[in-house]
Amino acid sequence: MSGSELESLEKVLESHLPEPELREVKRLLFGKRKLDFPACAVDAASERDFELKAYRFEAAQEQLRPPRRIRVGLIQHRIVLPTDAPVLDQVNAMHNRIGEMVEVAAMCGVNVVCFQETWMPFAFCTREKEPWTEFAESAEEGNTTRFQLAKKYNMVVISPILERDELHNTLWNTAVVISNSGNVLGKSRKNHIPRIGDFNESTYYMEGDTGHKVFQTQFGKIAVNICYGRHHPLNWFMYSLNGAEIIFNPSATVGALEPMWPIEARNAAIANHCFTCAINRVGTEHFKSEFTSGDGQKHHDFGLFYGSSYVAAPDGNRTPGLSRTSDGLLVVEMDLNLNRQISDKWSFKMTGRYAEYAEELAKAIRHDFKPNI
Repeated sequence: MSGSELESLEKVLESHLPEPELREVKRLLFGKRKLDFPACAVDAASERDFELKAYRFEAAQEQLRPPRRIRVGLIQHRIVLPTDAPVLDQVNAMHNRIGEMVEVAAMCGVNVVCFQETWMPFAFCTREKEPWTEFAESAEEGNTTRFQLAKKYNMVVISPILERDELHNTLWNTAVVISNSGNVLGKSRKNHIPRIGDFNESTYYMEGDTGHKVFQTQFGKIAVNICYGRHHPLNWFMYSLNGAEIIFNPSATVGALEPMWPIEARNAAIANHCFTCAINRVGTEHFKSEFTSGDGQKHHDFGLFYGSSYVAAPDGNRTPGLSRTSDGLLVVEMDLNLNRQISDKWSFKMTGRYAEYAEELAKAIRHDFKPNI
């Protein structure tokens, strides 16, 4: 079986381990509980041909604070039309696909939904500007922001787009956060840009300038750490330092990075006493023009986007991933009280030596820095 045919690690385990061992392996790997969802959601997901999974993270009952249970939804999907279809047709097709998946999320009681990185083919590997820059849109007034899913379903929507900033004549890789009232709460731009061999996303956009913004919503304080930022522990940390209770990581990742995928968001949840949500797209996207990207070899595609979206909790538990090969919706119920409970238990933040770190980092960024050896 080739890597592109492997549905998921969990399916392999289920196929080859006896039930008692499988139960123990899942306890060690995940340690979560399944969440029931209505039959209408199961039927709708089946009819619309996408995977539906649901899990629950619980917190201890407290005497002074009531539970703070909310539900998040992570959506992964392949592009709907070929990359050479008219731009508007591609956008409308993706809107329709996401719309029918969000409708099922609403059936499952989702409060916050996050999509994968950018509403477009991941064409940044091609280094072509046309027609890909035509997908860029205003964060405040663009078609995707005005898609009206948030207000319709009383749901906070995190919508990563290619942003066109007309005022500064600049493109950005941006996540727009839309309140459940339908109003734009704000936006978070991608902080870290990959430059790997001849793959360089700064052909299209540069590092973001919005810092480590956290958004207060009716369903908790959320942040968006876009794609490549997950490789930078301090990036996660800064969102957490600003009070994020849930950090979403919408991504588009392939190939050699797959061994890192299951652990990076999980590590961040542990280190920062918060929930983390890792979202990846699925499928292989083919482009008409040949290009080299990352490895110096000629391609018509960037490789397999391996899905596997998951949620991790501050106690180290995580959900199984969605499929590597299929569209899917992952619904997770979480009690945000768990963040403080784990922080009180392990005290990673309280025992951090931030003044010392800040002092040494301030020295390290100087041109005359000398390591303390």
